[in-house]
Amino acid sequence: MRSSVRGLAAAFIAAAGAAVLAAPAQAAPLTPVPQLDVNRYVGQWYQLAANPAPFNIDCVRDTTANYTLLDERNVRVENSCTTVTGERRGIVGNARVNDTAQLHVSFPGVPSQDSLDGPTNYIVTYLADDYSWAFVGDSTRLSGFVLSRSPVVDPAAWQEIRRVVENSGYNACLMLTSPTTEGMQEIRPLCTV
Repeated sequence: MRSSVRGLAAAFIAAAGAAVLAAPAQAAPLTPVPQLDVNRYVGQWYQLAANPAPFNIDCVRDTTANYTLLDERNVRVENSCTTVTGERRGIVGNARVNDTAQLHVSFPGVPSQDSLDGPTNYIVTYLADDYSWAFVGDSTRLSGFVLSRSPVVDPAAWQEIRRVVENSGYNACLMLTSPTTEGMQEIRPLCTV
């Protein structure tokens, strides 16, 4: 466990240092994909990389999102991960469609996210034609998530992921990889993959 925590701390330090050296220019608004078939989007996703956030700081492996369609505007969101202590932790919430590929995700008891209705905080800005992977963010670019149907991607896919992240106005050095049991085993800045 200590090596996981040390690795996480080292990745944060590396990301912070890279941010100072590679601060992004003012980016255009985050653009949603033109069309999202919610029926194809629901199901199991593996987080391959993400911007660090307080709500998932203790997630060190196998972070997943499982989406289940409730009705034409609502999707059940079940996020889970393995923590630094080796336990599985999860939270269940709701994603309400505000517009094509733009949703408001809410979780009970989470400050500023406990209402079913609200401003868009989940924008699908990239989606592979076969729905095999997606890049999701918010208008402020504070959150960003690389989601994949598979926990394993090859080196060419990692390069495509990095290109999409950077073309979306994100600093790839601030986004950290999310280890999966079958795939990448370490937390490191996406710009080093």
